[in-house]
Amino acid sequence: METCRYPLLNPTDSWGVMSMLALIVPGIEYRYREEGGDARTVWLLHSDGSWARATATEFLGSPVVHQGGPRRLWRELQRIRNWLNRQGELPVYGARVTINPEGEMTLSRGSWSVTV
Repeated sequence: METCRYPLLNPTDSWGVMSMLALIVPGIEYRYREEGGDARTVWLLHSDGSWARATATEFLGSPVVHQGGPRRLWRELQRIRNWLNRQGELPVYGARVTINPEGEMTLSRGSWSVTV
C-alpha cells in the first residue's frame, strides 16, 4: 500500500497518458467506479497477473494505491505523469516513427523510444 502524490486520474479520460501507458505496458484493462460523493476507484489489470487499485475519498485528495503481480502498473502510470509535469507534454506527441523491413515500428523523441 502506498499513497500517490497526484490526485486520482482515470487514464481513459486522458488520451496522452493512456496512450503512453499502452506503449510501455500493452494490454492493460481499465475499470472505474464512483462510489458516492467524491469517492472513486480506478483499477488497472493485466493478463500477466499485474494489477493496481487506487482509491480516493476526496476530489483532489491523494489516492491510496494497492498493487501486485510482476509489474507495478500504478508506478508506471505515475512515471508518465511525472514526465508530463516536468516536460509539459508527453513524448508520444511529435514522436518520429520508423518502420524496419520486418514491420517493427519504433517511436522516438529525444531520449525516449519504444519499439512495437
